[in-house]
Parts: sequence; C-alpha cells; structure tokens
Amino acid sequence: MAAGGNGAAGGGADTRAAFAQIYKTIKEELLADPAFEFTADSHQWIDRMIDYNVLGGKCNRGLSVVDSYKLLKGADVLGEEEMFLACTLGWCIEWLQAFFLVLDDIMDDSHTRRGQPCWFRVPQVGFIAVNDGIILRNHISRILRRHFKGKPYYADLLDLFNEVEFKTASGQLLDLITTHEGEKDLTKYNITVHRRIVQYKTAYYSFYLPVACALLLSGENLENYSAVENILVEMGTYFQVQDDYLDCYGDPEFIGKIGTDIEDYKCSWLVVQALERADESQKRILFENYGKKDPACVAKVKNLYKELSLEAVFQEYENESYKKLIADIEAQPSIAVQNVLKSFLHKIYKRQK
Repeated sequence: MAAGGNGAAGGGADTRAAFAQIYKTIKEELLADPAFEFTADSHQWIDRMIDYNVLGGKCNRGLSVVDSYKLLKGADVLGEEEMFLACTLGWCIEWLQAFFLVLDDIMDDSHTRRGQPCWFRVPQVGFIAVNDGIILRNHISRILRRHFKGKPYYADLLDLFNEVEFKTASGQLLDLITTHEGEKDLTKYNITVHRRIVQYKTAYYSFYLPVACALLLSGENLENYSAVENILVEMGTYFQVQDDYLDCYGDPEFIGKIGTDIEDYKCSWLVVQALERADESQKRILFENYGKKDPACVAKVKNLYKELSLEAVFQEYENESYKKLIADIEAQPSIAVQNVLKSFLHKIYKRQK
C-alpha cells in the first residue's frame, strides 16, 4: 500500500530527539487508555506490536510535519506545546503508515519489511495481525481526541485523516486488481492507470498529509490550498516514478534493496513507458518475459528497456517534472508555503536512493 521511504526527510538531530521522546509519551498514553481494561497479556502484546510496526522506518513523513510547521511559522525553534502538537501529528502519520503496511504485507504475502520479518510472519502473530492493523488505525483517533479535541481545527483533522485513508485504500484496491487479479495481462497497464494508482496509493498520505497537518496547526483553512494539494500530489507521483526507475537502475548497495519490480509484475513506470514505445516484436518480448522470476527473462526485459532508451526517457521526465513543479510552486502567493514545497522538492530531486 505504501511506497517505502519518502524523501522529504525531517530536520536536525534536536527535532529527531524530541520526536523520539514524544513517541514514548504517546505510547504510554495508549497503553493506559481508560476505555479498555487491559490484561497483562494484552498490554504486553500491544506494547510490542506498536514498537515492532510503528518504529523502524526513517520517520520522514512524521518529521516533515515538524519541518513544514516551522517553515510556515518562519521560526527555527517551536515552543514546547507547538513542538509537542506537531510531533504528535507526525506520529499519527507514522501510525497510519504502520496500519497500511501491516495489512499490505498480508495482502502481498510479503516476507520482510524494514529488514525484519513482516509482523504477520512473526511466530504466534499470524492473522491476529489483521486485528492489530485495525487497532493501529484506531489509535490515531484516540491520539487526536486526547490532544486536539477542543481545538478549532479538530473536525478538520479528523476529516483529513479519514479522507487520506479512503484515498489510499482505494489506490491499494486499484493496484491489487490491476496487478494481482487472475491472468497476468499487460494490456491493462498504461500511463493513466499507473498515475492513478500512484497518486491515490502513495502521494496523498506521503506528501500531502504532512503539509496539510502543518497548515491546520497554523490555523489555515485547507479549502484555500487546493493548488498546494495538487503540487504535492504531483511531487508524490514524481517520487514514485523515481522509485520505479531506481528499482531497475539504482545501485542495490546504495539503495539498500535489490529491485524486483520486473519479477513481481509491477505496474511500474518503466514497463508502461516500454509498452508505449515498443513495436509488435518488442511487445512480444515483454509479454513473454515480464513477471517471470527467471533471471534470463528479467535480463531480456532490461535489455529491451535499454533498446528503448528508457534511461534517457526518465532523465527527460525528471527535468520536465522539476521545471513544472518549480513554476507551479513559484506561482503560490505565500513565500512560506513556497519554502515548504521547495524543501520537499529539493530533498527528492535527482535522489539516488
């Protein structure tokens, strides 16, 4: 359901330390929630489950709430209360990510996540992981209620998380029925399908949600920021295209994983571009070899990508996307908003991992 890391990484060591500290507070509150009478076993289970699934990522989405809020306020340092609320919303996004990933790994029958076995693969967990995913999602509502009820933007926050969750789940559905259903059929893959999957499944929660949280904290009305939403969704799309490209052309030593999009029959930007450019005999090569585990088949697909100069196609896409994004960002009336958007863009432009 989720793209791996999002390049809009969080700020300095101080922010990271404060962010990590606030996690402990939030977890303790959830484990002492008066709405449920915990037994020793269930308390221990939830404690371990939260640590296992919420921690372990780079926390880029969560930290970028704090960074964006600072840029919107034009302040290098936040007050204690402001810092706490910004970090808390950041952690809500990390909890949302955890909820998606736990269920995603079951749907994909995955084996590892963030360098350890997927939660449902852990002995004694199995399909209890489904309920754990539901609990993680409910934790977000508990956290928001505890810390934001009474704030003028409380309803907007709830609405935002609900909206983004719906978009992401719908994107996941599209991905599942396009990629996994029945016979493998490359004719279903095209640039429009790819774009729609990416926007809904990844871009909203990874790029729009952190900035929308920061805007609400700043007292802004999200209805006035539809242009910002569009820019961030575009940025998220660009980020995923980079991911698809790096899966094939990135250095595994550097990106920390070996790409398997070809073997996994992914609706990758590269295969979509190849289908658009291939003649009949080249299409036949794709149809016969895409989605096969055999290294010889993978090599044939990669060879075809080379024939079709997809590396150059990507470089052109990257340059054009950057130019358009910069122009759209500079058309925004608020300089603070421009700064937020540029900080996201500069962290991901021409990234190698």
